[in-house]
Amino acid sequence: MKKFTLKKSYISFSSFFLITLSMPFVSARSNPMGSETTATTAVKNNITITPVEINRNNIYDSLKLGSLGLAKQAFDYAMKGLDIMKAVGKVENYNVISIVDFSKASSQKRLFVLDLKNRKVLFNTYVAHGMNSGKEFAQKFSNDPSSNKSSLGFYETLGTYIGEHGYSLKLEGVEKGINDNANKRNIVMHGAQYVNSNTVREHGYIGRSWGCPAIPEALQVPIIEKIKNGTCLFIYSPDKNYLDHSEILKQTTTSVM
Repeated sequence: MKKFTLKKSYISFSSFFLITLSMPFVSARSNPMGSETTATTAVKNNITITPVEINRNNIYDSLKLGSLGLAKQAFDYAMKGLDIMKAVGKVENYNVISIVDFSKASSQKRLFVLDLKNRKVLFNTYVAHGMNSGKEFAQKFSNDPSSNKSSLGFYETLGTYIGEHGYSLKLEGVEKGINDNANKRNIVMHGAQYVNSNTVREHGYIGRSWGCPAIPEALQVPIIEKIKNGTCLFIYSPDKNYLDHSEILKQTTTSVM
């Protein structure tokens, strides 16, 4: 699949933009839950961004994501990126999103799989970071193939396969220069025996991977089954270098939902 770039998006959507710019920027539709959703379309840098047709008003508070440990900034960035990935055709299922919050220690359950349509937390569990990203906290990130570090940013989930770690999920990094070497690095989601609460009790933190977002073996099948084939995965950290260079986060989207 093609990587996400502003120039390619412009070519693919140029004719669409001409039509869009001649129309009002506000529309209203009924969402599947029966309530009205009003979306304001923002146009910047030749990308048209229309927020997802889901009523997400107060979802962070209603799901008590703060008390579960998910940073509000991580959630807000994830929603923004989901809208942009949908606009450029990088997600097929935008009702489900996965968020990894690397601002938290690995001893905390920092993977959140959310059903936005039905307003449910599907999974909240442990997830590993790369061995060279840090010990208890992930603090160093890289897109280099031999770094053994985690890569931040937005990913599109692809298909599955049976590999060294059993049932595994391929990931496509969509941020150029940030995580677009995911395939070359064999960065996938898989289960690992070192990702569990027993390891936390014994060492104070879970084991580390070679850069993959490894999850508990007991949950690898149900999680992968839920998020495979075209959903958004966002790996977050308040890392200044990432926040300054992410083209997705630089875009402007305005929504009233």
